[in-house]
Amino acid sequence: MGTDAASPGTPPGRRARPDAADPDIEPDPHVEADPEPEAGQASRPRAGAAPADLAAPAEELSRQRRNLLLGLGLGVFNVAAIRRLGPSQAGTGTRATEAVPAGGAGIEQAPAPSPSGPVTVPFDPAEAEVRLTSGSGLPPALAGAADQPPADHRYDLAIVGGRVIDPDSRFDGLANIGIDGGTITAVTTEALSADRVIDASGRIVAPGFVDLLSYEPNPFGVWLKLADGVTTNLAMHGVNNYAEAFFRRYENVTPIHFGGAFHHHFLRGFDLEAGIEDALTGGQQRSLEALVRTNLAQGFAGISFSPEYSPGTTTEEMIRLARLAEARGHVCFFHVRHSDPDPPGTSLEAIGEVLTIARATGAAVHIEHLSSTGGTFVMGRALDLLNQARADGIDATACLYPYDFWGTFLGSSRFALGWQERYRLSESDLQVAGTADRLTEDTFGAALRDNKLVAALGSIPEDDIRLALAEPWVMVASDAIITEARNNHPRGAGTFARTIGHYVRDLGVLDLMDGLAKLTILPTRRVEAMIPAMAAKGRVQRGADADLVVFDPRTIGDRATVEEPAAPSVGIDHVLVAGQLALHDGQVDRTISAGTALRSDY
Repeated sequence: MGTDAASPGTPPGRRARPDAADPDIEPDPHVEADPEPEAGQASRPRAGAAPADLAAPAEELSRQRRNLLLGLGLGVFNVAAIRRLGPSQAGTGTRATEAVPAGGAGIEQAPAPSPSGPVTVPFDPAEAEVRLTSGSGLPPALAGAADQPPADHRYDLAIVGGRVIDPDSRFDGLANIGIDGGTITAVTTEALSADRVIDASGRIVAPGFVDLLSYEPNPFGVWLKLADGVTTNLAMHGVNNYAEAFFRRYENVTPIHFGGAFHHHFLRGFDLEAGIEDALTGGQQRSLEALVRTNLAQGFAGISFSPEYSPGTTTEEMIRLARLAEARGHVCFFHVRHSDPDPPGTSLEAIGEVLTIARATGAAVHIEHLSSTGGTFVMGRALDLLNQARADGIDATACLYPYDFWGTFLGSSRFALGWQERYRLSESDLQVAGTADRLTEDTFGAALRDNKLVAALGSIPEDDIRLALAEPWVMVASDAIITEARNNHPRGAGTFARTIGHYVRDLGVLDLMDGLAKLTILPTRRVEAMIPAMAAKGRVQRGADADLVVFDPRTIGDRATVEEPAAPSVGIDHVLVAGQLALHDGQVDRTISAGTALRSDY
């Protein structure tokens, strides 16, 4: 995956060495990530520059960096319970209140649920039945959480009257939530007094969504993430930067939390000057291992490999680095070596390589965007391989995005000779993202010269998506973030609302609890051993971080399309990040910069 044609005299995978006095070298400002060639798509000003207004346009990607990315091969792009809920009896909103005594006027008190068994939730005349699976009738508190405040406590903010769903404990019922500062301090059926109250009647209150497979939180796309309910943006496909510069660049300026993984594919070329077809020398291997140690110590979580884009990477090279990850409890993330079912080199062989690395090292492994790379056309067999490995004790998980097409730049390796046969596509299946233009044999060459990012319509079988979603260890992640140019896959803006609106509500592929788990607690558990701060996220429990989403189950959905990839999702009323309303009544608040850096515990 690339961005521009390499300039003459710039060998693939080479770069001018950065000035040793410049610790803020930013290998990739603008690129977007897509299913196949993803490399890190954050568009941003250079680290070290004065922080720009997050609403302002990001600086243009320099030709030198774009050439570097192409040389590296980086073509980026980057009816269930809910169906029974009828129209809500009251709209949502927030209000400032005077002190309201518990049970007093001004607060709708939720009915107290019974300790066990079903309770009825009056969201519609049919009274949808909600089963409480938490033995106490309420979610548990996190270990070490403070006691719930006394009845006369005045909270900073309260969310009242909503249907609270906590996939970690499987709690599902009416409850009120009290928040002080950035922490949930009460989950209760008692009335609450607060400085500010969100009326969540007829709404779902859930943990903020965790995007496991995103990229740098660029100042354009991050607001679309927020509008899609995302409160934590993890660039586990790999960050196109060094850890120190990455965290310095975004700390205290982004509305959502952020972190990322060591990007083997990028730094192998950028720092070691290794070409994508080159095997490493012994000295380069040792240098790469030292680079991994340094960047994990500076906060990166896990190692992201993309051997499809660095085919010179050997299995042994990855094994040596995976041993470093395993020794520190870090996960290895894989954009696997092959992405089609036809020999030579098949998707199933690529999954086999990942499992070989896991068996040789004991490292936990995660396969990225399984539906577009690794499982396409062979999803049943791919899942069988992974399930067998899991039965054998391998810690293996995967993710996908809920779209039946991938997309990437025409300069990427996806479009090497023979792509039509490999992916069962023709030029007419390709639409230039951000436009209504479908390519033809006559227009393909010009689009290739401009290295347009295209959506490969119909490239992922719908049955593959449904089959993979049925696995309890497969989670949902976007593998994209929208850039100002809007030449992006719509999943960067709509993945999470689409999962609930389309696959839970409309199709009934998942029930609401399991659908939400794939957006919250599953990605949280995947990384919390590496990133201690994640242990307080992905949950609606006393003591947890107040990262929450409030949405209407009848209307939540994605609006982003190939033609309009930056259209924000709908049906999400409020998003809280660290207790701050970053999205209120469906509108983002661009004054909020509550996001925190999520560093690994090396």
